[in-house]
Amino acid sequence: MLGLTPAQTVGPYLSIGLPWSDGPLVVPETDPDAFWVRGVLRDGAGEPVPDGLIETWQADPDGCFAHPDDPRGRHTSFRGFGRCPTADAGDWAIRTRKPGRVPDREGVLQAPHIDVSVFARGLLNRVVTRIYFADEAEANDADPLLATVPEHRRRTLLAEPTGGGYQFDIRLRGEHETVFFAL
Repeated sequence: MLGLTPAQTVGPYLSIGLPWSDGPLVVPETDPDAFWVRGVLRDGAGEPVPDGLIETWQADPDGCFAHPDDPRGRHTSFRGFGRCPTADAGDWAIRTRKPGRVPDREGVLQAPHIDVSVFARGLLNRVVTRIYFADEAEANDADPLLATVPEHRRRTLLAEPTGGGYQFDIRLRGEHETVFFAL
């Protein structure tokens, strides 16, 4: 009998096998309230990661999830899920709408945010972060999870407004490393 093979790093076939044609479109391109969240995935040396994959999961603008286990018993047809491979320059983009505020397990409202999973070469498992919106300062100040992040590191979780959307770059390691959460 053959033994188990050791764990392998994620990739390099992510950009071949996992994306689907409308993966970056959480909402239709025609949605008048939609915007693009764009970013660049970089490694520890600051170099672009051309063969990564970004997945997003979020509530709809009313704070409901497209899942039967939404803790408030509400359900929406909003897909809430996006997937985008990184391009040669490490860039990625997801078209969506700003999520509504949702309560945490204790019922405290969280700031609008998008959950993000990053898959890339060199990772044994995905890493998980969140996109918060820099123009939601009051909600961000009250967010219970964001409050656990040292103040000098919080900027790595803030998407900055740009023309037509937001910019959110992800740094896997090194200086300005994005904050990642243990699940």
